[in-house]
Amino acid sequence: MSEQPTFMARTGQESEGILKETDTEALMWLSPFDPPIQIAGFGWLKQEGRYRRLPAAPTHPLPPAVDALADNTAGGQLRFRTDALQLSVRVKLAAPGDMYHMPSTGQCGFDLYIGEPGEQRYYGTTRLGFGVKEYESLLFSQPTPQMRSVTINFPLYQGVEEVLVGFSPDAVVEAPPAYESDKRVIVYGTSITQGGCATRPGMAWSNIISRRIPYEFLNLGFSGNGKGEPELAHIISQIERPGLFVLDYESNAGLTFKDTLPGFVRILRDAHPEVPILVVSKIRYAKESFDDTFIRNRLANSTFARQFIDEHRRQGDRHLHFLDGSTFLGDDFDECTVDGVHPTDLGFLRMADALTPVIRQLLQQAD
Repeated sequence: MSEQPTFMARTGQESEGILKETDTEALMWLSPFDPPIQIAGFGWLKQEGRYRRLPAAPTHPLPPAVDALADNTAGGQLRFRTDALQLSVRVKLAAPGDMYHMPSTGQCGFDLYIGEPGEQRYYGTTRLGFGVKEYESLLFSQPTPQMRSVTINFPLYQGVEEVLVGFSPDAVVEAPPAYESDKRVIVYGTSITQGGCATRPGMAWSNIISRRIPYEFLNLGFSGNGKGEPELAHIISQIERPGLFVLDYESNAGLTFKDTLPGFVRILRDAHPEVPILVVSKIRYAKESFDDTFIRNRLANSTFARQFIDEHRRQGDRHLHFLDGSTFLGDDFDECTVDGVHPTDLGFLRMADALTPVIRQLLQQAD
C-alpha cells in the first residue's frame, strides 16, 4: 500500500475547502502501480512507469506538439475486481481544464464501469470543480458487498501526475479478468481519435469498443497533430504485441495524406509483416452541406486510399484493409458533432457501432 499524497483536493472555491463525498480518511488508498490493480492503455508503462502514451526518450524525434500531447492520458484504464462498498479517486493533474468545447468531465475526469468483459455498464463519473488541478471524488457506492469487475477510464485531454484509488476498509481487491488475447489494438489518429469532444472518458470510440472486444486498446490520437510522420510510424512499430493497427489520421494530414500514407504503412509492415492494418477515412464535417470543397478533398483522399490498398492487396498483402468513415455518422451527420467536426457522445457511439464488427472480424482472422 502506498502512502497518501500530500496534496489537498479542492473544489475551486476556497471557502468550500476539500471536496469530500464520503469519509475518505477511512478509506484504504492504493496506487495503481500496486498489484493487483492493472494499468492498461500505456505502451511504455513497463519501461518508464509513467502515465504517458509515447516514450519519453524515443528512438526517433517527436514533433514538439506530439511530445506534449503524449502526456494526455486518453485510453488509459485501471482494471481490478473488488467487493468494496465504496470507491474513490484522488487525482493530481498536470494542469486544470481549459477547453471551451469539451466539458471538464471529459478533459480532466475519470469514469467507472462495472461488469465482466463484454458486459460492462456505466456507473459514474468524477465530480471536480472548475479550474482545479487536484481533486478527490467518490466514484462508486453500494450498500452490500459483492465481487465486481471494475474499469476506470483516464482523462482524455489532460496529463495525470498521480492517482490513488480509495477502497472501503477491509475490501478485497483482486486481479481483473484476463483479456481475450495478450495482443493490443493500436489506434493512431487525430483529436477525434483522442476523444474530442466526449463528455466523459468512456465515450471515446476506442474506449467504447474496448468494452465490446476484450483486448487492450492503445489510443494514440494526437489533437491536431496526427499527420502521419515517419518518425511516429517507427515509434508505433516498436509497441509490443500488436494485434491490429488502425490508422485514422486523414483529418489532420489533409492533402498530404497521399504523401504520408504509403510510407507510414510500409514502416509498420516492415516491422510486422502479418499484423492487420486498417486505414479509416475521415467522418463527414457539417460544412460539407454548404461547401463542396470539403467533399472534393475527402473524396480525393478516400479514393487514393482505396486504390493504394487495392494495389497492395493485389500484390499479396491480404492484411491491409480500408474502411469508409464517411458513413459512420449517418445521414444526419451534422447533428452528431459539437462544432461541426468533433463528435458528441452520440457521434462517438455511431463511430463505435460502425467500427466494432470490422475490428472484431480482423482480430478473429488474425488469430
